[in-house]
Amino acid sequence: MLKHAVLPYLLGAGLLAGAPLAHAASNLVFCSEGSPAGFDPGQYTTSTDFDASAETVFNRLSQFERGGTAVIPGLATRWDISDDGLSYTFHLREGVQFHSTDYFKPSRPFNADDVLFTFNRMLDRNLPFRKAYPTEFPYFTDMGMDKNIVKLEKLDEHTVRFTLASVDAAFIQNMAMSFASIQSAEYAEQLLKQGKPADINQKPIGTGPFVFAKYQKDAQIRFKGNKTYWQPQDVKIDNLIFAITTDPSVRMQKLKKNECQITLFPRPADLKSLEADPNLNLPHQAGFNLGYIAYNVTDPIKGTTAPNPMAQLKVRQALDMAVNKQQIIDAVYQGAGQLAVNAMPPTQWSYDDTIKDVPYDPAKAKALVHEAGVREGTEITLWAMPVQRPYNPNARLMAEMIQADWAKIGIKASIVSYEWGEYMKRAKAGENGAMLIGWSGDNGDPDNWLGTLYGCDAVNGNNFSKWCDPAYDALIKQAKATPDQARRTELYKQAQHIIKAQVPITPIAHSTVYQPMRKTVQDFKISPFGLNAFYGVSVSQ
Repeated sequence: MLKHAVLPYLLGAGLLAGAPLAHAASNLVFCSEGSPAGFDPGQYTTSTDFDASAETVFNRLSQFERGGTAVIPGLATRWDISDDGLSYTFHLREGVQFHSTDYFKPSRPFNADDVLFTFNRMLDRNLPFRKAYPTEFPYFTDMGMDKNIVKLEKLDEHTVRFTLASVDAAFIQNMAMSFASIQSAEYAEQLLKQGKPADINQKPIGTGPFVFAKYQKDAQIRFKGNKTYWQPQDVKIDNLIFAITTDPSVRMQKLKKNECQITLFPRPADLKSLEADPNLNLPHQAGFNLGYIAYNVTDPIKGTTAPNPMAQLKVRQALDMAVNKQQIIDAVYQGAGQLAVNAMPPTQWSYDDTIKDVPYDPAKAKALVHEAGVREGTEITLWAMPVQRPYNPNARLMAEMIQADWAKIGIKASIVSYEWGEYMKRAKAGENGAMLIGWSGDNGDPDNWLGTLYGCDAVNGNNFSKWCDPAYDALIKQAKATPDQARRTELYKQAQHIIKAQVPITPIAHSTVYQPMRKTVQDFKISPFGLNAFYGVSVSQ
């Protein structure tokens, strides 16, 4: 519970307007790093969007344990898998209530119809709701689930069955991911009748621990604790407020002043002062993440007519070996990062530690550019994220350092940036040149890296290189359809050698994740997947 002295500030800032004054409600303010693009988890792929929707408003059939990678029951109490691995039968939890708000009053509890609506709108472009509100579901399609789920059946009110075309060894983990959050079929029907289907992305309704109340872009998101949550012991906060604060220095100042109780992504330069503050805790752990440069191999790049030098392997090899990674680790991560070599982190099972980096060699890189027939002073764009991410604490500085590195080999990089949502939208459309991006693992399975980020199915989603190698793709698809982990590991290691040789990306770093918070925050757990969940969390005096 916040001390009374803090409430006047919160009320003055409008964060808790309307909160009852008769008692000190349990309130938690989270200084988040950016505005979500929307509140329908199925449409997005970033933690900024998932924190504001999947982790607050929604649940999934299976879920990850808080702070861990183990899969536990969610809206399904259990599931049965057929002997051939192609059929998954989910037994649904009974008596779970959808949120009741001023814009929707449910008439029934959660049931099989909600599961069918959630996945059929991703599977069927002719579904009336999908036709009325055309949108894409990048995570779902990036993993090929739109092709692999061949049948979805309602066996009764509390039982559903998914039938797959081929074995998916990570299917249960995938169903626990944010994009698979369960929507209300009844709410969707209401929106369709009202002619407002897009409201599913602006006024969310779920079964989760917090109920959406209000959103002011670039300012705040307000949620109320769900008093009818099916796991009531997990709702210990009356009001959860996301105070959107893009500047990392301002986030830390607010934390120190108790204007927010928890935040994320401190600058490496701020760590010492945060550790010295007696009112703060600074838990941290090795990040299950990767920051990298993606090279758009499309020729020409969308929206341009000039030849794309990055379509040539020799040019990508040159750009890769011209990047002084150690200088970037020292300047950008300042001791809170580890040099990356491979296309996923070394803590991921099946990581091939025999793969080594090509040494930093600007002279050889310049010779390769010449061999490729690329003239001195050739221009490319280098996209830099406008926000901090777990895998990159300062994309602008990193971009400036890479720009200087590439200038030494005759490549002139122009730094480009957009608002975060626009950045992702344009990149997925293929407008990017070289691009700073990264990933925090979402489910603990190698396919979440090697398929989701670099596979052919992901070319219109998170594969920002737009690189599609048939031999590579065949290996990762075979691995995904193989139940035996040892065999999967062999296949994934072969795939890692191909991606290293073809250089669609330059791995830069794996960061250490720090989560600064007030000592009044109780039982918050750092997610290995880079998410922020506040169920089970409380604030003491």
